[in-house]
Amino acid sequence: MPFRVGVAPHTSARLILQQYQPLRASLEKGLGQPVEIATAPDFTDFARRALRGEYDLAITTGHQALLLRDDAHYLPLVTYRAPFQAVVVGLASMPAGSSAAQLNGKTVLGLSPSSLVTLWGIHWLEQNKVKPQRMQFISAADSMAQLVIQHDAVVGFMSQANYEKLSAETRAQLRVVARSPEMAGRIYLLHPRLASRQAQLMRLIQQFGQSAEGMQYFQENKLDGYRLLKPGELEVMRPYADEVRRTLATQPGH
Repeated sequence: MPFRVGVAPHTSARLILQQYQPLRASLEKGLGQPVEIATAPDFTDFARRALRGEYDLAITTGHQALLLRDDAHYLPLVTYRAPFQAVVVGLASMPAGSSAAQLNGKTVLGLSPSSLVTLWGIHWLEQNKVKPQRMQFISAADSMAQLVIQHDAVVGFMSQANYEKLSAETRAQLRVVARSPEMAGRIYLLHPRLASRQAQLMRLIQQFGQSAEGMQYFQENKLDGYRLLKPGELEVMRPYADEVRRTLATQPGH
């Protein structure tokens, strides 16, 4: 049986498979069994699949990590050193001092109702008393950027890391309108059925982090390496985890 690594759909499936290829190869060698990278059409579906136990190792943002730990007893292993932030991205021509009120009655873009950047973005809209005409969900940050550039939406919510991975040409046409505080970014969690192999997986993940391939992976994706979670780091994600729970309850899966 292949060892299944589930990665939350923070970008297109093609890019995820490409991005996690070095980790896949390293784990395959260390485990001595086939390893496959899997994702899901959106964050809500990813949470549903992870809760069903479809992944041996799940890699997802802090709010879903808390949900998986509390509701399915997944074991948090490591996260990245680089801080995780959500950003509101608009056109470069948007006046620098423009208020959020200018977004009233317009189309705004999120990654999916259960993604951390979208949930933070919705809170940001509420705090600024903005009522968009509609919220549209897009599966990848590069597609979202193009829709903003084409004037199909006024702003999009994405992670700082995904914003930085857009081409220089795309970024030149955009600017960051607002930025979230630092939050718990992508976290690696082990399914409880593999609890007896937790020490082995930690060792293999850290070995990858210290390898030439791992160093290159961190550099290309601006992740700065792995670190352990800080005490209470997941707890601050509780309001966002509760929202994912509500979404799952109102959108039953198949």
